[in-house]
Amino acid sequence: YAERGIPWTHGTINMNAVNAAGDVSSCTTTSGISWKVPGRVGDSPIIGAGEYTDNTVGAAGSTGRGESNIMVCGAFLAVEYMRQGLDPQSALIKVMERVIEHTEPRLLDDRGRPRFDLSFYALAKDGRYAGATAYEGGRFAVCDEKGPRLEDSGFLFKRSERPSRE
Repeated sequence: YAERGIPWTHGTINMNAVNAAGDVSSCTTTSGISWKVPGRVGDSPIIGAGEYTDNTVGAAGSTGRGESNIMVCGAFLAVEYMRQGLDPQSALIKVMERVIEHTEPRLLDDRGRPRFDLSFYALAKDGRYAGATAYEGGRFAVCDEKGPRLEDSGFLFKRSERPSRE
């Protein structure tokens, strides 16, 4: 739509932080995508889906296909996996696997891989962090004592294995 002079906007973000006192916080903005379906409720405003924080464990959130995340309460599940002892990346990969298990067949290719992607982010109270996606190529921003930078997300499948959107 930009070619018609109408700006196309998007920009859901998740931000997780541990402050100097060791308290954890998190927020996820609500979609922001232009022209979304009227009445659509994404995962961002649903605590436990698009964002979840437990000050004793850590925080997690997501961006991407919110409908798929809602079905597994992905942010809550990531924090719960960390509570059970998983590191942030392992927790996020397990959440992504769960999303795929609960995805309706029309959104999967003939090998059972999603025709969409979803990005998850997690931060443990001790400062360990990760991002994860279904397909290779995701990146996320980090800012800590080493300064601001982008890092690669963990993933389940190589980019070359991503199905077309038909």
